[in-house]
Amino acid sequence: MLEHLWSNTVLFFGWFIAVYMVIVICFYSTILFISVIQLRREYKLDREQSYEEYTNEMFTRPVSILVPAYNEEAGIIQSVRSLLSINYPSFEIIVINDGSKDNTSQKMIDQYEMAEVQKVVRKQIEANPIKRIYQSKTLPNLFLIEKENGGKADALNVGLNFSHFPYVCSLDGDSVLERDAFLKVMKPIMDSSEEVIASGGSIRIANGCDIQNGNMKQIKLASSPLVIMQIIEYLRAFLMGRIGLSRHNLLLIVSGAFGVFSKHWVVEAGGYKKDTVGEDMELVVRLHRLIKEKGAVKKIVYVPDPVCWTEVPEDTKFLRRQRRRWHRGLFESLWTHRKMMFNPKYGLVGFISFPYFWIVEFFGPIIELMGYLYVILAFFLGGIYLEFAILIFLLSCLYGSLFSMAAVLLEEWSLRKYPKVNDIIKLFLYSVTETFWYRPLTVLWRCEGIWQMIIGEKSWGEMQRKGVSQ
Repeated sequence: MLEHLWSNTVLFFGWFIAVYMVIVICFYSTILFISVIQLRREYKLDREQSYEEYTNEMFTRPVSILVPAYNEEAGIIQSVRSLLSINYPSFEIIVINDGSKDNTSQKMIDQYEMAEVQKVVRKQIEANPIKRIYQSKTLPNLFLIEKENGGKADALNVGLNFSHFPYVCSLDGDSVLERDAFLKVMKPIMDSSEEVIASGGSIRIANGCDIQNGNMKQIKLASSPLVIMQIIEYLRAFLMGRIGLSRHNLLLIVSGAFGVFSKHWVVEAGGYKKDTVGEDMELVVRLHRLIKEKGAVKKIVYVPDPVCWTEVPEDTKFLRRQRRRWHRGLFESLWTHRKMMFNPKYGLVGFISFPYFWIVEFFGPIIELMGYLYVILAFFLGGIYLEFAILIFLLSCLYGSLFSMAAVLLEEWSLRKYPKVNDIIKLFLYSVTETFWYRPLTVLWRCEGIWQMIIGEKSWGEMQRKGVSQ
């Protein structure tokens, strides 16, 4: 009796994992198909010509670039230098030093000849008080704000209160933008007559690239396998997931590393939420909710071409912290707005985006971890269990590696950021290995994030930066 019950339980367990993976693979395949069509459409455009008219100040919308900085002395000068060289007619740069313990402020003051100024700040969103405001003597559109430490969201809210322009861009302090990135990311906003209220660009990994004075000189692959796997992961997330979801206004994430928002809508939504570690996703979900509740016709889009290069962790210690934090942030955003799930009031966002993020993104690591344990267990049990284990393993390869390989091919076919054939081959070969080491590691870390959430862990988890620019 007990043996029969055990046998049925193990078989049910195997079927459950296999069916789950088939559903996820079908979903990803659909997203991939939509992404290929969309990229094909973009690929046919003459990009240089299509952006030329937007360099005229008459057609563009001025943007306030908010750079929250905490202990960013290693890369802040190069990041600001990169921003100063962007090809965009009208913008201001606001660096918000969020109580750094290093020399972030002093480096900015020395490098850009900044002097303290008195400015009236309109407090539209609650935030920690400002201590000092500096403005560059030589570059009047460059500001530095010093405030008490309150976290990234609080720093962005201070930047929102201080900003002078109708569109704001949040940008990480360790990021380097391509020169035309703003023209490209603002194009959907300018073309839509304010129907598009947020637009996000692609994030690529700068580790290993040749960046001098904040400008990308040569795109190279890093030598670290951990960084290479993150490059592949980012390609898959941005080129597959976000293009497909953006096509139907279902995007729940605009990366905090590079996204432009309508200031009016962000202020109306209440700014960035401070008690979450996923403030970028939470804001986008809140904007979707606000749009639906007001009955407005607005869109949040992703544009694959504008690229922001950023630094990623090079060792497992900091990558592990980052992934645990991201997963906690995912849960906080979904749980805070759980009433949107399957609620007709919120349309397809409630019926497609929310189920996808809950089932695939949040619970996915738990089910994948159970699948790995099942495969190990089945080797000892043998028989039909072993057949199931082989099926789950093959589905895992399809899920973990083939979609990554497809993302690498999409990159080469459409955007071609990596010019060397050897780099593409290397990315392709590494993507084959994902199932065997990198994916299990990230699955484990994301499950740890769930455990941290259960025990009430709230820490951010600092990341040690080396700086990507010389």
